[in-house]
Amino acid sequence: MTTVLSKEDIIRLLRQTPPLIEGLQSQEQQIQPNGVDLTVRDIALLASPGTIGQQNQTRVLSATSPLVFDGMGGTDLLAGCYLITYNEIVNLPKDIMALAFPRSSLLRCGVNVHTAVWDAGYSGRAQSLMVVYNPRGFRLFKNARVVQLVFFRLSSEVSEGYKGIFQKENM
Repeated sequence: MTTVLSKEDIIRLLRQTPPLIEGLQSQEQQIQPNGVDLTVRDIALLASPGTIGQQNQTRVLSATSPLVFDGMGGTDLLAGCYLITYNEIVNLPKDIMALAFPRSSLLRCGVNVHTAVWDAGYSGRAQSLMVVYNPRGFRLFKNARVVQLVFFRLSSEVSEGYKGIFQKENM
């Protein structure tokens, strides 16, 4: 049976080697009853088209152009798409997968974060797509909590964990 990990489960897994998550900015603020808030390390504009085909060999990721946080630690975003990189490194055992959901405060500002599945066995500093829908824009600060990562214990351990090109990304 698949279950969602509780705060207590997460805290126990933070003590393992490797820990479930490395680089938390504030364990007290980030660990929630049913997940962990991830924070923004970097943000970039998408600077070129991308390509996805039937085979991985035809995949071309969009180039990016980094944005700079100002002296107050923030950056003003116009409506559009941005690639965010998280501060935290996630290390999923082969019996746990995760899904991320935007914090409701973002949604109430007209901003969403689109994410993919964190497969069992994945380890890395992930990236997600932030979309500013608000036509008046949005101000984002470095280290802001933007998504909650929710962990699911699988009914059994997978025989082979994640082996894709994003394994160990941004580490």
